[in-house]
Amino acid sequence: MRLQLALNVADLPATIDYYQRLFGVTVAKTKPGYANFEVEQPPLKLVLFETEDATDRLNHLGVEVFDNKLVKQAAEQQKAAGLEVTETEAEGCCFASQNKTVTYAPDGTMWEWYLKLEDLEGFDGPQAAPAAEVKGCC
Repeated sequence: MRLQLALNVADLPATIDYYQRLFGVTVAKTKPGYANFEVEQPPLKLVLFETEDATDRLNHLGVEVFDNKLVKQAAEQQKAAGLEVTETEAEGCCFASQNKTVTYAPDGTMWEWYLKLEDLEGFDGPQAAPAAEVKGCC
């Protein structure tokens, strides 16, 4: 399990360079307007979305898990706590097919628990989205 932090950035190449140097890792995936890092220590999935107006830096937060049972457990725990939950299976998002549960904090911050099933060529399916259309996940 690792925490996911998704950020909106104005200059994707410069930001990729910064985080490669900060965490001492190479970028795991790049697509037009998108990049992600899989950092072992600290356990972090860092996702970058290039946007022209990146004044709101936080895109969303999440927890990447490596077993679908943990996605289901998170959904059940959130429902039992009285939270509104959306569950999806094999949904295309962030250039990957994912099983996930999504909930929103009172301030609108999106939290997702997800299992990556496979990589996709396009942002949410087989066709690659133009960089201008890649604004965030889900």
